[in-house]
Amino acid sequence: MEPRENEIARGLLGQSPEISSIRRLIEKASRNRLPVLILGESGTGKEVVARAIHAAKPRGQFVPIDCGSLVDTLMESELFGHTKGSFSGAAESKKGLVEIADGGTAFFDEIGDLPLAMQVKLLRLTQEREFRAVGALAWRSVDLRVIAATHRNLRAEVAAGRFRQDLYYRLNVFTIRLPPLRERKQDIPLLIDHFIHLGTAAGLPEFRPGPELIDVLTGYDWPGNVRELKHCIDRLSAMQSEGMWNAAYLPSPLQDGQQTSGLNCLSEVLNSDRGRQSPETSLARISPITSILESERHSIENALAATGGERARAAQLLGIGRTTLYRKMKQYGLG
Repeated sequence: MEPRENEIARGLLGQSPEISSIRRLIEKASRNRLPVLILGESGTGKEVVARAIHAAKPRGQFVPIDCGSLVDTLMESELFGHTKGSFSGAAESKKGLVEIADGGTAFFDEIGDLPLAMQVKLLRLTQEREFRAVGALAWRSVDLRVIAATHRNLRAEVAAGRFRQDLYYRLNVFTIRLPPLRERKQDIPLLIDHFIHLGTAAGLPEFRPGPELIDVLTGYDWPGNVRELKHCIDRLSAMQSEGMWNAAYLPSPLQDGQQTSGLNCLSEVLNSDRGRQSPETSLARISPITSILESERHSIENALAATGGERARAAQLLGIGRTTLYRKMKQYGLG
């Protein structure tokens, strides 16, 4: 089933139950102007969800505010603006990001990085819908939706005294938790197709992954989540030649994960009842003392010995394709 155009535009790709649940929560959150708190690991798409909430019933501007990148000495001015002459270098009055978001949505990304002094001012903004620019005497009212996001455990931050409890409860009115990509792997093929399409539109070579590559990509846990997957697909698209791919094109973490997974699978096979028929082929799980490449070569040698040199059977035992086995044998000088 092809994703609907508005889903592609918002980046909410996926057919998993987890993504379907998030779509429902976005629809509910868009019905009102209550604060929303989005929780999830880095790279899971917190800003994508924030933009989707705003876009569901667009009103005013969507203003992203990266709390982790704000400079301490200019933070209050960046957020709330300043009046002319309020400090050295303030030659003109300036609007802050909060005032720019008036009538729309202010998205406080990585809210857990905001210093306690600024948390007090943000609390007043969320409670009273008003702020005061640096150097100003009067408070200014604003009408905006506040959406905050963080990869941190805010409960733990509150317990440690790094995040205000009153602000936490104020923000934690409507919470959306985003699952990591490893918990919704059925969405990976759809995401791959989408990122390939984006890459082609940006001028990267046309690239169609085969079943072997799809298996590699879905077997990886993606600690960097959707962001890491996109970077991987961009790399593969840029590196591939004439529609073909090579395992060497994979980023190092995927190469290591692919080889480790294959070796551990082989270990289980060789140490099973079938493997015990040939005791000389038993293989321990990878040791940190032995490099992955050395373990891989040793595993291939054992598989060939266990099958009397029959490559097709050796490839089946290893759980890889014959073409991959031939390439690996050539790489290690075994053929």
